Formats: sequence, C-alpha cells, structure tokens
Amino acid sequence: MILKTYSAIALLLAAALATACAPPAPPAKEPPAVPLPAAMLDAGAGLKSATSVVFIEGPAADAEGNVYFTEITGNRILKYAPGDNWTEFRNPSRRANGLAFDPEGRLVACEGAAPGGGRQVTRTDMASGEVEVLADNYEGRKFNSPNDLVIGRQGRIYFTDPRYGDQSGKELDTEDVYMIGTDGRITRVLTKPDVNKPNGIGISPDGKTLYVADTISDPKEARVMAFDLADDGTPSNGRKHYSFGSGRGIDGMTIDTEGNIYGAAGNNNNPPENLAGIYVISPAGELVGRIPVPEDSVTNCTFGGDGLRTLYVTAGKNLYEIRTRNAGSLTYPPM
Repeated sequence: MILKTYSAIALLLAAALATACAPPAPPAKEPPAVPLPAAMLDAGAGLKSATSVVFIEGPAADAEGNVYFTEITGNRILKYAPGDNWTEFRNPSRRANGLAFDPEGRLVACEGAAPGGGRQVTRTDMASGEVEVLADNYEGRKFNSPNDLVIGRQGRIYFTDPRYGDQSGKELDTEDVYMIGTDGRITRVLTKPDVNKPNGIGISPDGKTLYVADTISDPKEARVMAFDLADDGTPSNGRKHYSFGSGRGIDGMTIDTEGNIYGAAGNNNNPPENLAGIYVISPAGELVGRIPVPEDSVTNCTFGGDGLRTLYVTAGKNLYEIRTRNAGSLTYPPM
C-alpha cells in the first residue's frame, strides 16, 4: 500500500513538472467587434434595467403598455407596468415560455415540458381570465416543448417545438414548426431538413416572409432561415438569411416596421463566439449592429411603449428597455 501511495505521488509530481515546462496556452481569441446600430436607436439612448426577477423569457406588451413576461424557473407569468414594479399575473404558468397577443388582445402562451409544464399552446381572454387550449398534440402525440411563437395579422399562430435538456417522455421524432389556422386546425408546416431545432420566430411587416432561428448540431451552425409565405400561410423556399456560425444564435426575436430583425443572441463567457446582445439584421440579411446586453442568458425581446418604440429585452434576471427610432411590427397592440 505504501509503495502504491508513493508511486501515485511520483506520477503527480511528474505531471506537475511536465505542465510547468509546457509552453503557455495561446490567449483566447476575442470575438469580432460589432458596432452599435446607432441608426436604429434614439439619440443618446442606452440600455437600462426596467425590473429584475430571476430567469425570464417571452415578453409581450399590451395596448396599455404593460409588459408580460415569463419567469421559467419560478413557473410564473409576471406583469410589469412601466415606471412601477412587477406583479404576478399567473402562478403556476405551466412552464410558459414565449408569449404574444393576438389581434383581439388575447394572450397566447407556449407552455413547455419542464416539470409541471403543459406542453401546449393556450390563449387567455384578458377580460374574463378564461384559458383555452389551442393545441396540445400533433396526430395524437404530445408536443415536445412549445417554445416561441408569432401571430400573423390574419390571426394565424406559428410556434416552434424544440426540446432542450431532458428528453424523457418525448413522443415526436422531430423538432418542428406548426401553424394553428384561424379555423383551429393544426398543421406541421416545417420539419427536417428545412429546420432542425427551431427556436425564435418572426414575420416580416408585409406578411410575406417567415423567419425562423434554427440550429444544426453537426457541424454546429446557428442560423436564421427565411421562408416565403403563401396566401394560405404555408411557408416554402427556405434559404439561409443569416449565420452566427458556431456561436450562440438567436433565442427569441422581434421585427420592426422596416423589416429589421432584432434577435437575442450570444453570451459573455467561455470565451464567447459572439457577445451577448440584441443583434439587428437587415431585410437583406446583413448585420446592422449589436445592442450590448451585460447579462448572459439573453433570451428574447419585443416592442411596446409609446408608439411601439421601446424595445424590451429579457436577459437572466432582468427586463431591460431601450428606445428605438423604428416602431415594432406587431399584430397587437394597434399603432
């Protein structure tokens, strides 16, 4: 036993000497610098914290300027009144993630698959509080974990259905994009190879293009895909609109009236391939700039406030806000 102990110590000393004599590791490569999209922001505007909670996602603003957002860790939907503090809107939220208001001002929520999650899409009548399940399965199989959504001006709801983390109980073989038609019919509109792991989703102001944040695993590429939308809402002609390479791509997105995408992407550690922030991408697929976000886990964003020109950003434990020059392109609230 003593010989074994000494032998282990000798090996450790040898390893330590070898490490000490080894050349130093090259410095970590800095991510490329991305300028501020100054043309998209009010003069002198800066990002500031509107309120602070825990791990938050899925912001959506109502006609009065209140911002609803999800606290996934706490299994709640919270409501922030600008200039005031937050209050609890729903507890439990069934692990709600992405939120959006439909043309009638009803709150639509993607409910995920974490413990206590609904794995469904619901709609809440804000006057009565009545909650209606719009979709909870596809062809008899439960959704993976409805994540994010966008609602077109005709009232069609598009939502993404990836699955992160624990895969137990998964019933579907692929991670897809679905459409809930105005008649309530559920259609799978995008699957492999058009999308692999879809997340954030948005529609151009003219309603002719659907954007989907997607990630390929081997080799890893985070990208934004663009699809033409037919009159019946069916997407086609998929093409790569923008690529983040092997960096952290867009989690959630929103779009302004000029067609620019504002995407929550990147991180500030490990070192990053791309720093955390809101990446502004033009309709031509060019990077306009990045609004830096000091906190990791930047997750989503939406427009609200006066003239729909306040960009709200969920990141980590904070809801941030910054004034923009362009208004948001949203189904609701009306301009």
